[in-house]
Order: sequence, then structure tokens, then C-alpha cells
Amino acid sequence: MFSAGLFFENLRISIKSIRSNLLRTILTVFIIAFGIMALVGILTAIESIKSSISNQFTSMGANTFSIVNRDNRVRIGGDSRPNRYRSIEFREAMSFKEDFNFPAVVSISTFASELATVKYKSEKTNPNITVIGSDENYMLTSGSEIDKGRNFSINEITSNAHVAIIGPELVKDVFAKNEDPLEKIISIGSGKYKVIGVLKAKGSSFGSAGDDVCILPITNVRQYFSRPNMNFRISVLPQSPTLLKAGVNEAEGIFRVIRKLRSFEESNFSVETSDNLANLLIKNIRYVTLAATIIGIITLFGAAIGLMNIMLVSVTERTREIGIRKAIGAKSSLIRRQFLYESVLIGQLGGFFGIILGILIGNLVSLLTGGVFIIPWLWIIGGVVLCFFVGLFSGLIPAIKASKLDPIISLRYE
Repeated sequence: MFSAGLFFENLRISIKSIRSNLLRTILTVFIIAFGIMALVGILTAIESIKSSISNQFTSMGANTFSIVNRDNRVRIGGDSRPNRYRSIEFREAMSFKEDFNFPAVVSISTFASELATVKYKSEKTNPNITVIGSDENYMLTSGSEIDKGRNFSINEITSNAHVAIIGPELVKDVFAKNEDPLEKIISIGSGKYKVIGVLKAKGSSFGSAGDDVCILPITNVRQYFSRPNMNFRISVLPQSPTLLKAGVNEAEGIFRVIRKLRSFEESNFSVETSDNLANLLIKNIRYVTLAATIIGIITLFGAAIGLMNIMLVSVTERTREIGIRKAIGAKSSLIRRQFLYESVLIGQLGGFFGIILGILIGNLVSLLTGGVFIIPWLWIIGGVVLCFFVGLFSGLIPAIKASKLDPIISLRYE
């Protein structure tokens, strides 16, 4: 039967015993803390990376999906050679935009260059600027926002206008401090363009050009950055997230007709959603999670053996004390509980420090890799439970041994 008074008395005795063997307790706590730190730290970093991946793909355009050339799909693992599929032509992309009668916004874009140099007066960038050709709807479907200035007008798209929207990093590279880039003329390659807008900072992410980017009207890119087999991307933003699945099915059916595919032929293009790409990468991270869990559990198993050894030594050192307690009426069950409480308390102390260090180290790794701060409550609770069982398992054999000691023999022990 549970007694609160007896519980706290056993706890008091356990704390007194721990304090009397402080160095040994610290070493044991450190071993357990190291195991929990490894487990919680690695898993915290992984959870943070997962969250960062999801956020980055969402920032590419929430609830959007894209029709892309099938060769552009993300492939992780496997060594089979992919089939070659023809590029999505501008004519096909425009036909889709006209035929897609669905409550959604459609934009067409293409990569003009990823090695462009941008100049303004005497300043110029390294040849690492990404140039994108897009229409007036690109800002909506890509999740980008205008910080200063404005978006392209339909007239500028149709008239091949020499206007540009640039990223904030590009502003820092070619414009003097506090100089307003709007209405300034910059050179991209051999062409000159008027800056009409500056994007909000977004950072680099999977499939994103980052902030070192220059966006031009797609018609201008087709004229001045033309190359054979130029490939175009169609992005679609449904009016409601609930329409995403229906929009994907409708879009695939329409584009199959545009590509003149027969019913039995495989699609020679891909329909991608940001969720699918994120889930594909997160799915492969689970192997790292599994490896980290196994490493942490092995470390904790070693800590449990160390704690059991220390508790057995403690039983031997306190044999005379156990004999005195039994002689004045302490039952075997009371002696057993005292040693179990002590073992569990040491386990929980190790778990506490391990969890704190694990969260700090995991989030430090996350910060260095561009992730977000996260508190893994599931793994914290799991760590507490693991440390409880480590303490219980480690203290069980020593506690049973202590409870079975003969008081007469124990009193004679030197």
C-alpha cells in the first residue's frame, strides 16, 4: 500500500546517500547524461531540419503544384538511368494557361541563366546570378513578395519590356549603401533593364534561386536568352487548399491532351507539389533518425551497466548500515525500495542534464545549418521514460541483493 510519508522518507535517505558518494554519483550521472544528450541532441537537430525543409518548400509557394519536364524530378537513391523526355515548350505552356478553366492562378517561368553577371555603373557581381523569365503571376505561385516597387504589368509581358525585379542580395552587391535601386538601369549580359521592383528577403531553399536573383519578363527572356530546347515550368495556385488534389488531376488530364498522349501512354512530364518534394526528402532522413536512436540506446545500455556496477559497490559498502536497519525493524521490502529509489533518482538526474544539453547542442547544430529552434517534447518525454527504466533496471539486482542480506552477518561485516 502506498504511503506518502514512507515515499518521502525513502527519497530523503536516497538523497543523503547520493550526497555522501558525490564523486561516484557525478560520474554515473555524466554517463547517463551523455547517452541522453546524444539521443536528444541528434534527434532535435533532425526534427529541426525536417521543419526547415517543410518551411522552405512551403515558402516556394504554399498549396501550389508545378508541371515540369520529367527529367527535372528529384531522384534520391537508385542507380537506374532515367529516360530522356522532351522539354516543355512555350507553346504548350501557353496552351495550358489558356485551356485550364479551373479556379486557380497559372504562371509560366523558365531559367534564363544561372551564371549571369549584373552591372550598375562601375559595380558588378560575380557570374553567379540566377536570371528567371516569368509572367505577371509568378509572384503569387512562387511565394515571393515585392518589398519595394511593383510587379510586371501584362503590357510589359506582351511587349518584351526591358524591366527587372531583383533580389535583396543583388541590391547589396551593385548598389551603394542606402541607394534606391528603383528606376535605375542595370546591365544583364548585353542588355539593359530598368529596375521596377525589389523582392523581400527569402533565403536559399530547395528549388529556389535565393536572394541573388533577377526576374525578367518571360517574353524578353525568350528573345534575348533563347537557346535550343528551352524548358518551361508551369506553376498553379488553386484558390483554396482543398482544391489542390482536384487541380492536380485536372491539370494532368489537360496537359496530356496538349502533349498529344494516348490513353495507354505514360506521361512524359511530372506534376510536383511542394509537399511531395519535402516528404520525399524527410522520408530519407528517417534512416538517420533510426541510426541516432540505436546509438543513443547503446550508450544508455552501457550507462545502465555502469550504474548497476556502482549500485552493487554501494550495497557492499553499506552492508553494515543495512544490517543495523534490519536489526531495528526495517523490512526487506523497505530496503529494496530505498536502493531502487536511489538508482531511479540518479537515472532521472542524468536524464535531466542530458535533455538540457541535448536540446542546446541539437539547436546549435540546427542554427549552423540554417534550421529553426525546436523543443522535441516527444523525445523529452521519451528520454525521461528511458532514464526511469535505466534506473529501475540498474537498481533492481542491487536492491534485491541488499534486501536479502542477513542482519546478523551484516552487523559483523567490516
